[in-house]
Amino acid sequence: MPALICGSLAFDNIMTFEGRFADQIMPEQLHILNVSFLVPSLRRDFGGCAGNIAYALQQLGGQPLPMAMVGSDGADYLARMQAQGIDTRHVGQVQDTHTAQCMIMTDRDNNQIAAFHPGAMSLAHQNVITAECGARIAIISPDGRDAMLQHAAQLAQAGIPFVFDPGQGLPMFNGQELLQFIDQASWVTVNDYEGKMLCDRTGLSLEALSQKVRGLVVTLGAEGCEVWEQGVRTLVPAVTPAAVVDPTGCGDAWRAALLYGLEQGWSLAQCAELGNQVGAVKVAHRGPQNYTLEQLRDSLLAA
Repeated sequence: MPALICGSLAFDNIMTFEGRFADQIMPEQLHILNVSFLVPSLRRDFGGCAGNIAYALQQLGGQPLPMAMVGSDGADYLARMQAQGIDTRHVGQVQDTHTAQCMIMTDRDNNQIAAFHPGAMSLAHQNVITAECGARIAIISPDGRDAMLQHAAQLAQAGIPFVFDPGQGLPMFNGQELLQFIDQASWVTVNDYEGKMLCDRTGLSLEALSQKVRGLVVTLGAEGCEVWEQGVRTLVPAVTPAAVVDPTGCGDAWRAALLYGLEQGWSLAQCAELGNQVGAVKVAHRGPQNYTLEQLRDSLLAA
């Protein structure tokens, strides 16, 4: 079942700070913050939410259809996806701007500070979703503001069920807009911080929000995730990774597993269990798209 993945394609510039942010920032001086971090390692990776989700879904044996926009420097990204067998027919390209760029710095406790330049992503609303897009399910992940609003409305109009995953884009929307997304969506996914913000802006509890959709999932990192269905909460335990190397892209890997499970008609708890497994594989590798899921895919095919 093809899955339309609306979101960003970006280049991730990943830096590692060998100390702890908390040791370098003085809370009483936040009003005049001026901090510099020495980062001995720097790596440039293919990233962006749509790219990361599509990569993991393809690894699992799904059929990703990323819908995104790249800039004049995006040819290598398009070629890479095509070489992996990912359908790029819904990826547009503009020549007068850069592909989105993310600068991510991670400390020794896996806390992260990120800066994001949207570039071509700001024009993602130029991609239009119709019932003929070839998808049977979709996800709205962080993207340009106009694109997220328009694509959600277009998916609802086309009758395509979708996951609303606002991620770091959540602060762009007020409570009324977030409630509109939720009314249009079939499922909602957030992390624990985003979940608190979602509740604050909508004025609704997680219990109440879960009664407006088929299911709501709150990921909790190393604590697993909460699955909410019709006001009932189920805790799905985490999977212990072989190593904790880099958390970049873990949330996107988790969401790819969610899409895969939904495609297969699994329960939301089963989808979350697979998501925790995929996240554990991802966190043991550096970069958002530098891991393989062959063994996990083979076990799924054998089941």
